[in-house]
Amino acid sequence: MVISATEPVGRPERYRTFIAFSLPEPVRDEIEKTQEELRRALPRESVRWTRREQFHLTLKFLGNVEVQRLDALMDSVRGACDGFGALRLRAERIGFFPGLRRPRVVWAWVHDRLERLPVLQREVETATSGFTDEPLEKTFTGHVTLGRCKTIERKHAELLATLGKAMENRFFGEWTADRLEIIRSVPASGGSRYTTLGVVPLEGEFSARKLPE
Repeated sequence: MVISATEPVGRPERYRTFIAFSLPEPVRDEIEKTQEELRRALPRESVRWTRREQFHLTLKFLGNVEVQRLDALMDSVRGACDGFGALRLRAERIGFFPGLRRPRVVWAWVHDRLERLPVLQREVETATSGFTDEPLEKTFTGHVTLGRCKTIERKHAELLATLGKAMENRFFGEWTADRLEIIRSVPASGGSRYTTLGVVPLEGEFSARKLPE
């Protein structure tokens, strides 16, 4: 039996896990170009920028999941996605959490015109609730994180808001998302490293779920 170096003896090995869509390379290209525009405009120490390979559309962060439960997790996600069908996603615009005055996260908006993405996120969140202690999301906004603000002065926050306003019509791309990934995140210097543990296809026709009225 192999015992993880990060786990005390006697405790099961756990993987830090999340469920997400990967992005096509052309969309990554366009997001990275905009990220570089923002990077050049702000002091280096003000924002920790996300690396290109870390761009994902996360539906649910689970935290630490026992390795022996990963097969059950994948089965549960597969059940949530059964018959859901592929989504046509769009990435566009720049946004900020929690808002413009004190931005903590810089992101690119991802959505679909039929508003099926929030439906899928809700079903995945419900299906994985038994595998995580993370709270349910009160409001889901599909996004790709470009950077996280560290120590940003007011004048730079105002500059960031101005740049974001100018990028309201920025379009990064559109694509068909037909597979979800269960991903392991391993902390490392320079940012976490990701490994795909499993893939769940989105197949069939969307007919069994109720869209928002």
